[in-house]
Amino acid sequence: MRGSCHCGAVVFDVALTDGLATARRCDCSFCAMRGAVAASANLGDITFLRGEDNITRYTFNTGTAQHFFCATCGIYTHHQRRSNPHEYGVNLACLEGQTPFLPTVDVMDGKNHPKDTGGPRSAGTLRFTPTEDAP
Repeated sequence: MRGSCHCGAVVFDVALTDGLATARRCDCSFCAMRGAVAASANLGDITFLRGEDNITRYTFNTGTAQHFFCATCGIYTHHQRRSNPHEYGVNLACLEGQTPFLPTVDVMDGKNHPKDTGGPRSAGTLRFTPTEDAP
């Protein structure tokens, strides 16, 4: 599946581990502000076609999670997960033919991180219902 940032400086191919079945959000302080829906990919399943040198990284707290952004337009493309450092979370909004506006999206409890509490916990579910006149 092809993905890119908003300005097109970063372009990549990715194989999601289980399609949209892993799509989720997180309620930790950073993810809540970022607001993206991410699906899982194994670390070796992203290939950068252009702009890998244009990616900037942000990390905080334990430094395990690595959040990656286009240095030009600032769009979050993917992150290496703290909950499973062998996986990336890939921004669905960056993937061709995908949308973050799924009917329901699980929200994981990142305020009480699985690495700190012994396992993943749900914080809730986001629901998207398009208006009747939406295309």
